[in-house]
Amino acid sequence: MKKTLFLLIASTATLTSCAQKKTSTGDYKVKQESVSNTLKFLSSDALKGRETGSEGAETAARYLEDIFEKNSVKPYFASYRDTLSNSPATGYNIIGVLEGIDPKLKNEFIILSAHYDHIGIAKAAVNGDDIYNGADDNATGSTTVAELVSYFAKSKTNKRSILFCFFSAEEKGLLGSYHLAKKLKAQNFNLYTVLNFEMTGVPLGKSELAFMTGLGRSNMGDKLNEYAGKKIIGSNEFEMKYQLFRASDNYPFFVEFNVPAHTLSTTEMSTFPYYHHVDDEFENMDTAHMTAFIQQMIPVVEKMANSATKEIVLKK
Repeated sequence: MKKTLFLLIASTATLTSCAQKKTSTGDYKVKQESVSNTLKFLSSDALKGRETGSEGAETAARYLEDIFEKNSVKPYFASYRDTLSNSPATGYNIIGVLEGIDPKLKNEFIILSAHYDHIGIAKAAVNGDDIYNGADDNATGSTTVAELVSYFAKSKTNKRSILFCFFSAEEKGLLGSYHLAKKLKAQNFNLYTVLNFEMTGVPLGKSELAFMTGLGRSNMGDKLNEYAGKKIIGSNEFEMKYQLFRASDNYPFFVEFNVPAHTLSTTEMSTFPYYHHVDDEFENMDTAHMTAFIQQMIPVVEKMANSATKEIVLKK
């Protein structure tokens, strides 16, 4: 009888352990097919380079809205579209929000973002191609955020609230992020930190997985490495030389809120041959690398969203 009872208890414990394991973050697998499908659509010839105000940008915006709808992520404003107030061409940020599950921490926000626009059509064709597809810049970053939307919408593990932002008019001078940063600041938005993704389509080719812009301005890089349990984030000579911290959608939030706001990239800009080139196409991206990068970022971002205190701070 005792032996039977022991076996029953052991069996129940095993089943419980398996059930818990199925819902843990460690078991969640980013699907390369999903990554490829999103990236391929956003960088397709049909979208004609996604220049702000173009029909292609409108198609991309609808696609990103659909990602929010499919994942039951609510719009932060009256709709997902946040119309730019500072752009000559009509442009929309696409904004969704996932409320945090902690009664107190849900009042603090982290922003996960990427820009979905690119530079459109070339004035002169190169080898018969005149479409700036913008696969790495920045359909890859948008794909990364889309996968984070999918994960957090399913897991509902974020204690802090998450604002998912797909920015327009980055290529026009960070207009989408400047617009939103000023708008949220005027509303006394309680912003903890910003993690932006830009050009994540090819491996960095170094020991670190990615580089962070403005690494020395806060302890975010150190904390992300701590959350990962290994060094996945480092510095980059090209980034420091050309001050890329000021060149992407993290920067307006740093300016307006004076909080840690950085961009992650896995593309070595000093050797990447397709920056603002018509050959920045899906076929030149490494979706296996992208899938692995997103997979590693999920638990890191989750720890950022769930820390008991604001561990990420500016350096004095």
